[in-house]
Amino acid sequence: MTDQADSANKTAQLTVLSQFVRNVNFENSAANKGANPSGKPNINVNVNVDAKPLSEDRYSVSLKTVVNANTSEMDVFKIDLDYVGVFQLANVPKEALQPVLLIECPRLLFPFSRRIIAEISRDGGFPPLMLDPIDFAALYRRQLAAAAQQAQTAPTA
Repeated sequence: MTDQADSANKTAQLTVLSQFVRNVNFENSAANKGANPSGKPNINVNVNVDAKPLSEDRYSVSLKTVVNANTSEMDVFKIDLDYVGVFQLANVPKEALQPVLLIECPRLLFPFSRRIIAEISRDGGFPPLMLDPIDFAALYRRQLAAAAQQAQTAPTA
């Protein structure tokens, strides 16, 4: 085998095996109360990424998105979406595994999650909610910083 073939065989690979909605919930609080909210609601978006190994080279990555819309008068609606992808990784160095799972995989899942949220809000009687792109690298850095801070403040046994 040539050196070129060896390097080609060791190229990192990420394959999407499947993606699906694990759980979705839409609560139209305004309609439940028979109210028609006035003014544009405040939109609060919370995103969480979680990855779990399924086998030696397969991982489940969950992109959990919670959207709360409210006005000063009332809660308008809430969308809770857990969108999951199953990924197969090959030739990914151990030190790069976590960034690939928590940055690159959710980056691939996000457009699908975004579309589902837009359709749910539209089907619920509201304008389609188009989420802004998410910087998953910044989200990952914040998670690392929070974990480091928690480790420093944890009491030692």
